[in-house]
Amino acid sequence: MCSFKFISMKPDFSTFERCRLLVVGDLMVDEYVWGHVERISPEAPVPVVSVLNEEFTLGGAANVAKNLCLLGAGVAVAGVVGSGPQGSRLRSELVKLGVDVGAVVEEPGRPTTRKTRIIAEHQQVLRIDRETSHEISRTSEQALMSKALERVPDVDVVLISDYGKGVVTRALIGGLSAQARSAGKLAIADPKGMDFSKYAGLTLITPNKKEAALAAGIEVRDEAGLLAAGQRLLETVAIDKLLITCGKDGMVFFERGVAPLKIGTRALQVYDVTGAGDTVVAVLGLGLAAGLSYPDAIAMANAAAGVVVGKVGTAGASRAELAEALQPSTDTSVVKHRSLAELADIARQLRRMGRRIVLTNGCFDLLHVGHIRLFTVSRTMGDVLIVAVDDDESVRKLKGPGRPLIHAAERVRILSAMDSVDYVVVFPTQELDRVIEAVRPDVLTKGSNYEKDEVLGREVVERCGGRVALIPVTESISASRIIETIKRV
Repeated sequence: MCSFKFISMKPDFSTFERCRLLVVGDLMVDEYVWGHVERISPEAPVPVVSVLNEEFTLGGAANVAKNLCLLGAGVAVAGVVGSGPQGSRLRSELVKLGVDVGAVVEEPGRPTTRKTRIIAEHQQVLRIDRETSHEISRTSEQALMSKALERVPDVDVVLISDYGKGVVTRALIGGLSAQARSAGKLAIADPKGMDFSKYAGLTLITPNKKEAALAAGIEVRDEAGLLAAGQRLLETVAIDKLLITCGKDGMVFFERGVAPLKIGTRALQVYDVTGAGDTVVAVLGLGLAAGLSYPDAIAMANAAAGVVVGKVGTAGASRAELAEALQPSTDTSVVKHRSLAELADIARQLRRMGRRIVLTNGCFDLLHVGHIRLFTVSRTMGDVLIVAVDDDESVRKLKGPGRPLIHAAERVRILSAMDSVDYVVVFPTQELDRVIEAVRPDVLTKGSNYEKDEVLGREVVERCGGRVALIPVTESISASRIIETIKRV
C-alpha cells in the first residue's frame, strides 16, 4: 500500500521570479471556434455551426511555457515550427509572454501542429488536426539539439513536453539528459507512447495512469495494479523518479527504495482536461526550481491541475488561483478580488461555459440600501456579477476632498462579503472602457437615477454585444447625503 498525504501549503511565489526553465518539445497552436447550432445541414446529417467567436491559444510545449510565464518564471523554449503563418504567430505569441524563442527552429515544408476545436452549445462538435508525426529532419534535429544544449547550463530545470509529433527524438533526449546531468540540472518529461526507454537518463517522468499502464504492460484496475505498473517502470526505465497522475484521484510518486506516496486532491468539477498535463509538468518543474521538496512541488502541481480542469479549453493557473487551491482562505476578498488581467481570463472562461456576465460599477464608498438592491437585482439578470470599484484617486476626483471615507482595500473586502457579488476589480474611472472590453458583459447595470444615454461605457457595451439595464431605485438615499447628515450631527 502507498502512504497517503494531503498537503496544504503557502509557497513564496516571489521565488518563482528567480527561476529559469527550458521547455523542449512539440509546439502547437490550439484554436477554438465557438458558435450556435440551430439546424441540421440539408447536404448531410451534420450540425450547422454559426460561428460567434474564434480564439487562438498556445498548446503543447508552448502551453507549458505559458503556464510558467503566468506564475512569473523566466522561460526559454526549444522546438520546431513550420515556415508558414501559424509558426510565425506561435513564436510571436511566445515573445509577447517574454519567452526566449532563440532555440525555436523553422523547418520548411513541415506544418506547425494546429488543433482546431469546434464548440457549440458548450460541447465540442468536432476537432480538426493539421499536423505530421514524422520525425523532424536530421538538419532540424541537429540545429534544435545545438540551440537547446547551449541553454541548459543557464536554467534550473529542463522540461520536455512530448506529444509524439516527431520533435522529441531519442537522440534529443539523450543529449539533453547527458547535458543536464553534467550541469547538475533536473530534467523532467511528460512522456508519450508505449516505449518509455527513450526517456532513460532523465530525473523524472510524469505519465498519466493510462499511459503508465500501457508502457508497463500491466492492466491498472485498482491501487495494486497502479503500484505494480509504477514499480515495473522504475525497474525497466533508467529514471530516478516517477510521478503517475490519476485525475480526480490525485497523483502517486515513486522513488527507488522509498514507499510510494499518494498526493490527494480535493473534489473538483471537471469541465475540460485539455492541457492539464502541461500544467502538471510546468508547475512541478517550477516548484523544484524554487527549492520545494518533491512532495510539496507535486502537491502544488496537483493543485494547479485542479484549477485548470475547472476551465474550458487550454488554460493555466494564476498565482491567486493557485494560492487559493493550496490553502483555501476564509477571507472571501482573497477569492473574489481580481486584477483586470485575471478577470479577462475568467470572463473568457465564463463565456465558454455559456454563462451570462453582469457588470456594475461605482464608488461604493458607503454602502446603503440602494446599493444592496442594485447588487441583488443585477445578480438575477445573469449567472455572474462583477463589481468594478473606482480606485481612491478616482473617488477623490469624483466626490471631492475627504473622500473616499473607506479606502479601496476595505471596500473590496466589504463587497466580497456579499453573496450576490462574485468578483471585484478596482480600476481608475478613466479606464472604464478598458474594463468593459476585457469583461465583455452581457449586461451593464446602473441605478435608475441615471438615463441610459448618461451611462458611461454604454457605447462600448453595445459594441461588444451587450446592453445597459437600469435598476429601479425608489429609495431617496445616497452615500453623499448620508455623509452630509453625519457631518451635521
